Amino acid sequence: MGFITYDSTSVLHIEDRALAHLKVVIATKLRRNESFTVSWMHGDGESGGRSTIWLHPAIPLRFTFDSREAPKLNAKWIDDLMHSANSTGGIMLIDEVVDADDTSSVT
Repeated sequence: MGFITYDSTSVLHIEDRALAHLKVVIATKLRRNESFTVSWMHGDGESGGRSTIWLHPAIPLRFTFDSREAPKLNAKWIDDLMHSANSTGGIMLIDEVVDADDTSSVT
């Protein structure tokens, strides 16, 4: 379980595989100097139901992974997350859809 540290104070815990894909999308958007929101549903046992943060290139952001090894990335999941990021609602962390015939993974 990795996490994003946002503005040096807020911490969002995310499973490493999802975090690796989210990092690609967030880094791409910030590299383009684009601001946007990221939303997620709280896990069982956490207070509240969902949260949203505003991401801007000037706000400190750190990705920390539990695993030393980077996972093989799923290009379809990155595309789905990027499509979400480009919507008016911002990125909504969605589940990975794995197609048994999909060979479009990236490293």
